[in-house]
Amino acid sequence: MDIVILAGGSGWHTDELVRAVSARGLVPHLLPWEASVSRMGAASGVTNSGRALREARGVLARIIPGGTLEQIIFRVDTLHRLEEEGVRVMNTARAIERTVDKAWTSAILERAGLPTPETVACERAEDAFAAFAALGDVVVKPLFGSMGLGMSRVSDEDMAWRVFRVIETVRGVYYLQRFIPHGGRDIRAFVVGDRVLGAIERTADGWRTNFSRGGKAAPISLPAAWADLALRAARAVGAEYAGVDLLPAEDGTVYVLEVNGIPGWEGLQSATGVDVAGAIVDQLLRT
Repeated sequence: MDIVILAGGSGWHTDELVRAVSARGLVPHLLPWEASVSRMGAASGVTNSGRALREARGVLARIIPGGTLEQIIFRVDTLHRLEEEGVRVMNTARAIERTVDKAWTSAILERAGLPTPETVACERAEDAFAAFAALGDVVVKPLFGSMGLGMSRVSDEDMAWRVFRVIETVRGVYYLQRFIPHGGRDIRAFVVGDRVLGAIERTADGWRTNFSRGGKAAPISLPAAWADLALRAARAVGAEYAGVDLLPAEDGTVYVLEVNGIPGWEGLQSATGVDVAGAIVDQLLRT
């Protein structure tokens, strides 16, 4: 068996990966996460749709679909087990764990000496209110999530009360990040291996610049110092490929905002014409 792509279903990104694998003379197997079966004892190993995954030349986790805590842990543990059995997995389970959790990512970036906005994560509403009082203008984000979904900018007490009570109702975690004035502009750098494959500048009329939320994307050539920030951020979380969000602030500081270990690249590819899926597959096949 050649390359396994684990996903929650088909779509633009999986189509691109299937194309890239096929273009390299290999056979792609697009398999659903929920069909994975882990056995211990007789016939020990992990199978999916009747295929023994330890026979795969490489496994790409395109996405970890939403589900219960048990389902998500089981899916990530499947990647851990495959790695321990010698299967080439990219990104690794450890890198995915580090990047899917924004609070952990922020802590790793800080420990690596990278500039990242002041951030507070907590469980109690009173601690969230205290953090808001100290930070002032903040962006509240879901701990798990992407594409700008569930984000709120909170700059007054009435808004803080409404947002924090909603999080309290669903027993969520509060993740508050100091708002950095940026003029409606940020950078998405796409790292593969030891290079920045491409980068786009995302702009919007408001403070949210996500391409999926209506932001406009244009290719940009990164200054060497900015590219170095992106590479250091990907290395810090152990990701072989990643989408790194850089935020050039109005005061001239460039912050590393987030690192996505299962990034999308439709906006970047449409803006730059770079074959991202091909670069990802080539990286997978390097070892």
